[in-house]
Amino acid sequence: MNWYQSLTTLEIITGLLFLILYLGYIFKIHRLAAHFKQKADLAWVKFGFRAVYFLLIIIAILGPSFGAMKKEIKTIGKDIFILVDVTASMNARDVPPSRLEKVKFELRQLIQKFNSDRIGLIIFSDEAFVQCPLTYDQSALLLFIQTLKTDILPRAGANYAPALQLALEKFKNNKDSQLPEKRAELILLISDGEDFSTNLIAVYRQLNQENIRVISLGVGSENGGPIPLNKGFVTDAKGKRVISKLNPERLAEIAGNTNGQYFEIGARTSEIPRLISAINAIEGERQETRIVDVQANKYYYPLFLAFIFILLDIIVTFNVIRI
Repeated sequence: MNWYQSLTTLEIITGLLFLILYLGYIFKIHRLAAHFKQKADLAWVKFGFRAVYFLLIIIAILGPSFGAMKKEIKTIGKDIFILVDVTASMNARDVPPSRLEKVKFELRQLIQKFNSDRIGLIIFSDEAFVQCPLTYDQSALLLFIQTLKTDILPRAGANYAPALQLALEKFKNNKDSQLPEKRAELILLISDGEDFSTNLIAVYRQLNQENIRVISLGVGSENGGPIPLNKGFVTDAKGKRVISKLNPERLAEIAGNTNGQYFEIGARTSEIPRLISAINAIEGERQETRIVDVQANKYYYPLFLAFIFILLDIIVTFNVIRI
């Protein structure tokens, strides 16, 4: 069983106030009864009624949800392809525990904010591969994200062109020609900015023609870090460690040329909340109707029981103290 609302401080404080005030009231009744040499045990009966229906009302407010029901929902969604750089430089640890592990952590939080959108995953180095097609199934997407490693594709430098072209191709394949409207389409490009593509002008043109924005997310730091390799680090021809640094200019350029925005993840900072706001600001045009399974909020059961106990409290009367 789940709850429609979570228990808040307000409900806890209200419950404690009820308990303290009512116990104080009963204490006074017992003192008065003792003064007249009588027993006030019946006061506990009224307390039982009131405590039960007070608790039932709180439960109804929280909304116990159990059992499944079909519900029709209408959404104006987006199609989002996440492009993740899986080159060796993403193993650098200037963003702990590593750039790629940090990306995986942030993506797990991010995709849960877009449950009405279809999200796909593309990984790339100098070539690109669809790891997960556009889907509403967040569980499957999370599973693919969890398995991301830098040895999935052949070791090479990053080339953004194949990844952007592949996303374009998949967007075109997913369009419904019978509908004049279309879902908003965007690309989330995640990389450290070390790109070896030579000319992206043709790609920019195609993206703009299809009204597809690229939001770039840079991961890394200005000072950079060495790239782990086996038990050591990647070195140059002179035997010196290669230092991989974040190149924000390249990522900002791609975003700027496609009417997108650039954000960063660093060791101490994360612009993920701003990125989420930017994606939410992009509105879809086509309204979709979907049937989904949801847990039913059965608040009326405890509310009905509370009503019965309130009636009993009103009907059942007796004198606690006889004078």
